[in-house]
Amino acid sequence: MEDKPLVNRVANSGLVTLNLEEFFPREELALFDLKDHLFQGLILREKEFRETVKGHDWSQYQGKNLAIYCSTDAIIPVWAYMLVAASARPFAVRIFQGTPDEFYKVAFQEALAGFDGSAYEQQRIVIKGCSNKPVPPSAYVELTTRLQPYAQSIMYGEPCSTVPIFKRPRVIERPPE
Repeated sequence: MEDKPLVNRVANSGLVTLNLEEFFPREELALFDLKDHLFQGLILREKEFRETVKGHDWSQYQGKNLAIYCSTDAIIPVWAYMLVAASARPFAVRIFQGTPDEFYKVAFQEALAGFDGSAYEQQRIVIKGCSNKPVPPSAYVELTTRLQPYAQSIMYGEPCSTVPIFKRPRVIERPPE
């Protein structure tokens, strides 16, 4: 019996795999939860809050993205976010007001804004599904809408196991009469 060489059918399929993790922000995301700096986690007392902000070690955010948010249902005046941002500015790469999920949604939206789907004209695309990083569903939606005018087909998952998302209808050319 003759041994047949192993053939990687996925590699030979002509599928192009796109991994949204490549658009993930490079800098680590640090969090500043205002709740931790409120009286009983609910009440912002201006004098104490200003002292807390002044005494905070802002250098821990050096080279990082910073998301400022409040995880409790406290009423936070706008100036409190502004005060934190002004204090963190010399250290943080980017300062964002919102939850980590909101940060990633906006970061991916910005990263994909320059994505040119025309580079994938008539290609069979697989948008990689399993991710080790928190890629928001909105990033998958954005990438799909940018690819659809150009791609022959779009699938989700892994090349060995995909879910069909879009397939361009075949155009049947009729001979001239």
